[in-house]
Amino acid sequence: MTLRPGNGPVRAGWLSLTLAAVSLAGGCKDAPTSAQTAAAAPVAADTPALADVPEGRPRLGLMTSLPIYWPLGAGVAEIASGTAEAPWQRVLLESSYVLQPLDSLASIPGLSPQDPETDPLAGLDRIAIIQPRGLSPADNVALDDWVRGGGRLLLALDPMLTGEYDLALGDPRRPVDAAQIPPVVARWGMMVRYDDAQPGDVQVRTLGDAMLPTELAGEIVVTDAKAAQCTLLADGAAARCRVGKGSVTLIADAAVFEHEAFSQGEPRALTRVIKAALP
Repeated sequence: MTLRPGNGPVRAGWLSLTLAAVSLAGGCKDAPTSAQTAAAAPVAADTPALADVPEGRPRLGLMTSLPIYWPLGAGVAEIASGTAEAPWQRVLLESSYVLQPLDSLASIPGLSPQDPETDPLAGLDRIAIIQPRGLSPADNVALDDWVRGGGRLLLALDPMLTGEYDLALGDPRRPVDAAQIPPVVARWGMMVRYDDAQPGDVQVRTLGDAMLPTELAGEIVVTDAKAAQCTLLADGAAARCRVGKGSVTLIADAAVFEHEAFSQGEPRALTRVIKAALP
């Protein structure tokens, strides 16, 4: 099955996850936007405290439909008051990066004709786009320009999420079950296809020096070798491309960003994958 821009297949049921598979190999009601300020949130006991993070962390732009930055099911009041528990993904990411949540990639017009536009990508040299809700035509253009100008991008597009989310289909808080492939992927000479007959067990692949656990992953195919300098990685579940002055790491799976079991103990898979994708 080839995934093209637009809606994909409906997510399959829950498939069992095992922490052993990795170790053997080595939201909200009125969801807040990035314009709303998030207060510090409590941290799980087995994850690094935000107060202990190193100084001089690089900034990382983050766009996602997954509950990575905002807690799933928490309201704006809980987030603003600091009583909402920070998602485990956010805690791990903020141990290495200063996160900047993104709602848009394209420039935002000023409130009046006299006001200047706001460029949400200004000052960012790393961006992670993980299972986004969909990119507008202007977002595609802005992202392509940003990468070609020297930006480093991690783009995770999962054709079949395996996480469980207790939210009805159509609920705006629910993550995108099947990735919508933005046209810019084709512009970079790639496509994502999905084999719905593949086994449903966890596959542990490698991305650079990082272990990349996947489940029901897509397959990346290079369709135009002249569009970018792309190398397939992780047995075809990932690709790294040189695009202009920048780079793109495309991963056709999001399991490592969904399942905490993969990042318990050391090495933490999510942190290693992010650093391998955005050196």
